[in-house]
Amino acid sequence: MFQNLGTTELLIIAAVLLVLFGGKKLPELSRGVADSIREFRKATREDA
Repeated sequence: MFQNLGTTELLIIAAVLLVLFGGKKLPELSRGVADSIREFRKATREDA
């Protein structure tokens, strides 16, 4: 899904997130997203 995103796109997404959530909330948000992705991958591996 995210294989086609380049460096420029990732920087734009990061800048938008920084503006929307601010510097203090961003690490917490990214940790939550990473945990969710990790759980999703783990669940898909178990089903296969």
